[in-house]
Amino acid sequence: MVLLLPSALVVALVVSAADVTLCAGINRCVARNLGHDSVVCECNSTYCDGVGPVSLPPLGQYSTYLSSMAGSRMEPGLGQVQVNSTGAGLRLTIVPYQKYQRIKGFGGAMTDAAAINILSLSAGAQEQLLRQYFSKEGIGYSVVRVPMASCDFSTRLYTYADTPGDYDLKSFALAPEDVKMKIPLLQRAQALSSVPLSLLGSAWSAPAWMKTNGALIGKGSLKGQAGGKAHKTWAQYYIRFLEEYAKYNLTFWALTTGNEPSAGQITNYSFQALGFTPEEQRDWVAMDLGPALQSSAHPHTHILTLDDNRLLLPHWARVVLSDVHAARYIHGVAVHWYLDSFVPAEASLGATHQLYPEYYLFGTEACAGWRSADRGVKLGSWDRAEQYAHDILEDLNHYVVGWTDWNLALDQTGGPNWVKNFVDSPVIVDAKRDVFYKQPTFYSMAHFSAFLWEGSQRVGVSASGKTQLEFSAFVRADGSVVLIVLNRSSSAIQFEVWDPAVGYIPCTAPAHSLLTVAWNTH
Repeated sequence: MVLLLPSALVVALVVSAADVTLCAGINRCVARNLGHDSVVCECNSTYCDGVGPVSLPPLGQYSTYLSSMAGSRMEPGLGQVQVNSTGAGLRLTIVPYQKYQRIKGFGGAMTDAAAINILSLSAGAQEQLLRQYFSKEGIGYSVVRVPMASCDFSTRLYTYADTPGDYDLKSFALAPEDVKMKIPLLQRAQALSSVPLSLLGSAWSAPAWMKTNGALIGKGSLKGQAGGKAHKTWAQYYIRFLEEYAKYNLTFWALTTGNEPSAGQITNYSFQALGFTPEEQRDWVAMDLGPALQSSAHPHTHILTLDDNRLLLPHWARVVLSDVHAARYIHGVAVHWYLDSFVPAEASLGATHQLYPEYYLFGTEACAGWRSADRGVKLGSWDRAEQYAHDILEDLNHYVVGWTDWNLALDQTGGPNWVKNFVDSPVIVDAKRDVFYKQPTFYSMAHFSAFLWEGSQRVGVSASGKTQLEFSAFVRADGSVVLIVLNRSSSAIQFEVWDPAVGYIPCTAPAHSLLTVAWNTH
């Protein structure tokens, strides 16, 4: 039951097995049904529904946050922890001594397209949008992937060194897209964030003159061999990128070895790509990129290998990481979510973790609307929210330490994209009306990013029987516990959570819903 107050506060009546609690919430979602299976939340320069700041009740109580196909959006609830079992058919038991990976963070990409869309709004609406992602009242994004020069989500093809034969990179310069759009927005995002943002750089293609095919697109790799002129220059290009961004007080947590190296091995590939086999990538890191980064002013910047689909694991990791000369420079393995349905998480992510447990796994790209049969923007699609939540949970349950969405914002066609490779985004901008829509996928991200702070550690959860629920549990640095539960079925499922440290928590996961439950343990 929801009572509407003049101040647009939500008061949710939460009925647990033992008590009724009035829970004062935050700004309500201005829901719009635009023809799909659920709603978007509309925001403008003066109003947007809020999530946080998320604070937990004292010991003995628990908080819940619910989003659903039926229209709930991070709806807050409060309940009393029970001393005795509620007798629910299903019990999820927290097993705190089973400890797994620690979380790095969640975020999205500041592509040229994202920057263009954010800046197409009025100053007030821009501020709202950035707050939604990066502030305490928002969903606490801490990771931003930054394309190094152009990608398909650009309006033109360019790199930072397009002068042929410029092996000394004398002409190297950031683009207007960086200086006028991406950098000012990243600085504003950092100012809103309560934690230092972890910036992640990925390059799509080397300059055409360094490549075997003489073009940014299509099938092509670096000329020559690792240790040669082109390979050395391409490594220096990365260093120059870090140096230029550092002038704007933006330092990078990590760099990937290049976006989707398998794409650059496909004949007539339609947009920017640079082909590497795992062997070529291994040698380039060992002989060029690793040493260049080590001797630069940024030796602490991490290198992530792969930056492509998990379909390529564990083979790619085996080739690159079993070579001591390359492996010593690498910190983690970056994965994209495309084609995940073709390869089980256990056979790819799990196998890679078992082989190389000292290297973390990190999700660097995902978006909905990329399949030809299900293309572009779908305003209000709950099905896509479930795709996100399912993939994030599956990744987290297979040792992944963070998950990065693709474009932070797109327009209503899913662009701009110079090759018309239109996809969906958690935030869709309507510049004409000076509004933006927060998609169901925005809330999928929120159920994780707003709660799983850096350093949170995944712990065991055991179910008392077979269930359609998907779930993952974490203990945060302050000892509080966060459990995220996805119900993709069309019926509500009642269950209880047993945390031996505090007691029993009665819960219901409505049909087609995502639920975050959190509580203090001391």
